[in-house]
Amino acid sequence: MIDFEAARLKMVDTQIRTTDVTSHSVLRAFYNVPREAFVPEKMKSLAYIDGDIEVSPGRYMIKASPLAKLLQLAAITKDDVVLEVGSATGYTSALLSRLAGSVVSLEEDEALAAQSSATLSSLGYDNVAVVNGPLEQGYAAEAPYDLIFLNGAVEHVPAALLDQLRDGGRLVGVIGYGSTGQAKVLVRENGVISEGSAFNSSVKPLPGFRIEREFVF
Repeated sequence: MIDFEAARLKMVDTQIRTTDVTSHSVLRAFYNVPREAFVPEKMKSLAYIDGDIEVSPGRYMIKASPLAKLLQLAAITKDDVVLEVGSATGYTSALLSRLAGSVVSLEEDEALAAQSSATLSSLGYDNVAVVNGPLEQGYAAEAPYDLIFLNGAVEHVPAALLDQLRDGGRLVGVIGYGSTGQAKVLVRENGVISEGSAFNSSVKPLPGFRIEREFVF
Protein backbone atom coordinates (compact mmCIF):
# COMPACT_ATOMS: atom_id res chain seq x y z
CA MET A 1 0.00 0.00 0.00
CA ILE A 2 1.35 3.40 -1.00
CA ASP A 3 2.26 5.90 1.71
CA PHE A 4 0.82 8.97 -0.01
CA GLU A 5 2.00 11.36 2.68
CA ALA A 6 5.59 10.20 2.24
CA ALA A 7 5.20 10.40 -1.54
CA ARG A 8 3.89 13.96 -1.19
CA LEU A 9 6.84 15.02 0.96
CA LYS A 10 9.23 13.46 -1.54
CA MET A 11 7.51 15.30 -4.42
CA VAL A 12 7.98 18.64 -2.67
CA ASP A 13 11.59 17.95 -1.70
CA THR A 14 12.80 16.47 -5.00
CA GLN A 15 10.54 17.94 -7.69
CA ILE A 16 9.68 21.41 -6.36
CA ARG A 17 12.34 22.68 -3.95
CA THR A 18 15.05 21.74 -6.43
CA THR A 19 13.59 24.07 -9.11
CA ASP A 20 13.95 27.42 -7.31
CA VAL A 21 10.58 27.38 -5.56
CA THR A 22 11.18 29.06 -2.20
CA SER A 23 7.76 30.51 -1.35
CA HIS A 24 6.73 29.07 2.03
CA SER A 25 3.02 29.43 1.24
CA VAL A 26 3.38 27.57 -2.05
CA LEU A 27 5.46 24.80 -0.49
CA ARG A 28 2.92 24.42 2.36
CA ALA A 29 0.08 24.17 -0.15
CA PHE A 30 1.81 21.34 -2.00
CA TYR A 31 2.63 19.62 1.30
CA ASN A 32 -1.00 19.76 2.43
CA VAL A 33 -3.13 19.10 -0.67
CA PRO A 34 -3.61 15.37 -1.33
CA ARG A 35 -2.78 15.08 -5.03
CA GLU A 36 -3.98 11.48 -5.06
CA ALA A 37 -7.55 12.63 -4.38
CA PHE A 38 -7.68 14.41 -7.75
CA VAL A 39 -6.61 11.62 -10.09
CA PRO A 40 -8.81 8.78 -11.38
CA GLU A 41 -8.98 5.79 -9.05
CA LYS A 42 -7.02 3.52 -11.38
CA MET A 43 -4.18 6.07 -11.55
CA LYS A 44 -3.70 6.84 -7.85
CA SER A 45 -0.40 4.98 -7.78
CA LEU A 46 0.90 7.53 -10.33
CA ALA A 47 -0.27 10.61 -8.43
CA TYR A 48 3.23 11.76 -7.46
CA ILE A 49 5.19 10.91 -10.59
CA ASP A 50 7.40 13.65 -12.02
CA GLY A 51 5.22 14.23 -15.06
CA ASP A 52 1.86 15.37 -16.38
CA ILE A 53 -1.09 13.09 -15.65
CA GLU A 54 -3.94 12.74 -18.15
CA VAL A 55 -7.09 12.90 -16.00
CA SER A 56 -9.55 13.01 -18.91
CA PRO A 57 -9.06 12.75 -22.70
CA GLY A 58 -6.87 15.69 -23.64
CA ARG A 59 -6.89 17.18 -20.13
CA TYR A 60 -3.97 17.03 -17.77
CA MET A 61 -2.83 17.62 -14.23
CA ILE A 62 0.29 19.72 -14.70
CA LYS A 63 3.50 18.22 -13.31
CA ALA A 64 4.44 19.63 -9.93
CA SER A 65 7.53 21.70 -10.75
CA PRO A 66 6.15 24.08 -13.42
CA LEU A 67 2.86 24.37 -11.54
CA ALA A 68 4.67 25.39 -8.35
CA LYS A 69 6.81 27.90 -10.25
CA LEU A 70 3.71 29.45 -11.82
CA LEU A 71 1.97 29.71 -8.45
CA GLN A 72 5.07 31.33 -6.96
CA LEU A 73 5.19 33.75 -9.90
CA ALA A 74 1.56 34.70 -9.23
CA ALA A 75 2.48 35.98 -5.74
CA ILE A 76 -0.98 35.14 -4.39
CA THR A 77 -2.23 36.61 -1.11
CA LYS A 78 -5.26 35.99 1.07
CA ASP A 79 -6.74 39.26 -0.22
CA ASP A 80 -6.89 37.95 -3.79
CA VAL A 81 -10.02 36.94 -5.66
CA VAL A 82 -8.84 34.44 -8.28
CA LEU A 83 -10.30 33.08 -11.49
CA GLU A 84 -8.77 29.73 -12.41
CA VAL A 85 -9.22 28.87 -16.09
CA GLY A 86 -9.40 25.11 -16.52
CA SER A 87 -10.37 23.37 -13.28
CA ALA A 88 -10.03 19.83 -14.67
CA THR A 89 -10.35 17.60 -11.57
CA GLY A 90 -9.68 20.43 -9.11
CA TYR A 91 -6.10 19.89 -7.94
CA THR A 92 -4.86 23.38 -8.84
CA SER A 93 -8.12 24.77 -7.44
CA ALA A 94 -7.27 23.21 -4.08
CA LEU A 95 -3.77 24.70 -4.14
CA LEU A 96 -5.22 28.11 -5.00
CA SER A 97 -7.75 27.69 -2.20
CA ARG A 98 -4.93 27.55 0.33
CA LEU A 99 -3.22 30.62 -1.13
CA ALA A 100 -6.05 33.02 -2.03
CA GLY A 101 -9.08 34.54 -0.35
CA SER A 102 -11.57 33.05 -2.80
CA VAL A 103 -11.40 31.13 -6.07
CA VAL A 104 -13.77 30.86 -9.02
CA SER A 105 -12.74 27.73 -10.93
CA LEU A 106 -13.95 27.61 -14.52
CA GLU A 107 -14.35 24.31 -16.39
CA GLU A 108 -16.06 23.78 -19.74
CA ASP A 109 -16.42 20.00 -19.47
CA GLU A 110 -19.59 19.40 -17.43
CA ALA A 111 -18.48 15.99 -16.14
CA LEU A 112 -15.09 17.34 -15.02
CA ALA A 113 -16.76 20.37 -13.41
CA ALA A 114 -19.08 18.12 -11.42
CA GLN A 115 -16.19 15.86 -10.37
CA SER A 116 -14.03 18.83 -9.38
CA SER A 117 -16.81 20.43 -7.36
CA ALA A 118 -17.62 17.18 -5.53
CA THR A 119 -13.99 16.44 -4.67
CA LEU A 120 -13.24 19.96 -3.46
CA SER A 121 -16.39 20.00 -1.34
CA SER A 122 -15.65 16.60 0.20
CA LEU A 123 -12.18 17.82 1.23
CA GLY A 124 -13.45 21.07 2.72
CA TYR A 125 -12.14 23.58 0.20
CA ASP A 126 -15.09 25.84 0.82
CA ASN A 127 -13.68 29.03 -0.69
CA VAL A 128 -13.73 27.54 -4.21
CA ALA A 129 -16.76 27.78 -6.49
CA VAL A 130 -16.62 25.60 -9.63
CA VAL A 131 -18.52 27.05 -12.59
CA ASN A 132 -19.22 25.66 -16.06
CA GLY A 133 -18.58 27.52 -19.31
CA PRO A 134 -16.21 28.08 -22.25
CA LEU A 135 -12.70 28.61 -20.94
CA GLU A 136 -11.73 31.33 -23.39
CA GLN A 137 -14.67 33.50 -22.29
CA GLY A 138 -13.73 33.58 -18.62
CA TYR A 139 -16.48 34.14 -16.05
CA ALA A 140 -17.62 37.74 -16.16
CA ALA A 141 -20.39 37.25 -13.59
CA GLU A 142 -17.88 37.32 -10.71
CA ALA A 143 -15.40 39.79 -12.26
CA PRO A 144 -13.25 41.75 -11.68
CA TYR A 145 -10.47 39.49 -10.43
CA ASP A 146 -7.15 40.23 -8.76
CA LEU A 147 -5.62 37.22 -10.52
CA ILE A 148 -6.53 35.06 -13.48
CA PHE A 149 -4.54 31.81 -13.43
CA LEU A 150 -4.31 29.68 -16.57
CA ASN A 151 -4.17 25.99 -15.64
CA GLY A 152 -2.53 24.98 -18.92
CA ALA A 153 -0.80 26.54 -21.90
CA VAL A 154 -2.54 28.83 -24.40
CA GLU A 155 -1.53 30.18 -27.79
CA HIS A 156 -2.96 33.59 -27.04
CA VAL A 157 -4.90 35.38 -24.29
CA PRO A 158 -8.35 36.57 -25.43
CA ALA A 159 -9.40 40.14 -24.67
CA ALA A 160 -12.46 38.73 -22.88
CA LEU A 161 -10.18 37.39 -20.14
CA LEU A 162 -8.07 40.52 -19.79
CA ASP A 163 -11.23 42.61 -19.52
CA GLN A 164 -12.11 40.68 -16.35
CA LEU A 165 -9.02 41.85 -14.46
CA ARG A 166 -9.44 44.65 -11.95
CA ASP A 167 -7.09 47.63 -12.24
CA GLY A 168 -3.75 46.39 -10.97
CA GLY A 169 -4.79 42.78 -11.50
CA ARG A 170 -2.60 40.22 -13.25
CA LEU A 171 -2.96 37.16 -15.43
CA VAL A 172 -0.38 34.38 -15.02
CA GLY A 173 0.12 31.45 -17.33
CA VAL A 174 2.19 29.79 -20.05
CA ILE A 175 1.79 31.34 -23.48
CA GLY A 176 3.02 29.20 -26.34
CA TYR A 177 3.12 25.47 -26.87
CA GLY A 178 5.97 23.01 -26.37
CA SER A 179 9.47 24.48 -26.58
CA THR A 180 8.08 27.95 -27.36
CA GLY A 181 6.14 28.19 -24.09
CA GLN A 182 6.94 31.06 -21.75
CA ALA A 183 5.57 31.74 -18.29
CA LYS A 184 4.25 35.29 -18.39
CA VAL A 185 2.59 37.88 -16.19
CA LEU A 186 0.15 40.27 -17.85
CA VAL A 187 -0.83 43.26 -15.70
CA ARG A 188 -3.76 45.63 -16.24
CA GLU A 189 -3.02 49.26 -15.30
CA ASN A 190 -5.46 52.04 -16.21
CA GLY A 191 -6.90 49.90 -18.98
CA VAL A 192 -3.49 49.16 -20.50
CA ILE A 193 -2.00 45.64 -20.49
CA SER A 194 1.72 45.23 -19.90
CA GLU A 195 3.46 41.89 -20.33
CA GLY A 196 6.57 40.34 -18.82
CA SER A 197 8.23 36.98 -19.37
CA ALA A 198 9.56 35.05 -16.37
CA PHE A 199 10.90 31.68 -17.58
CA ASN A 200 10.56 29.09 -20.32
CA SER A 201 8.03 26.38 -19.57
CA SER A 202 6.34 23.57 -21.45
CA VAL A 203 2.94 22.50 -20.09
CA LYS A 204 -0.01 20.75 -21.68
CA PRO A 205 -2.46 23.06 -23.52
CA LEU A 206 -5.94 24.14 -22.55
CA PRO A 207 -8.62 23.64 -25.21
CA GLY A 208 -10.00 26.64 -27.07
CA PHE A 209 -7.04 29.03 -27.14
CA ARG A 210 -5.53 28.45 -30.56
CA ILE A 211 -5.22 31.33 -33.02
CA GLU A 212 -7.38 30.79 -36.09
CA ARG A 213 -5.25 30.79 -39.22
CA GLU A 214 -6.52 32.42 -42.39
CA PHE A 215 -5.73 31.10 -45.84
CA VAL A 216 -3.81 33.53 -48.02
CA PHE A 217 -4.38 33.22 -51.75
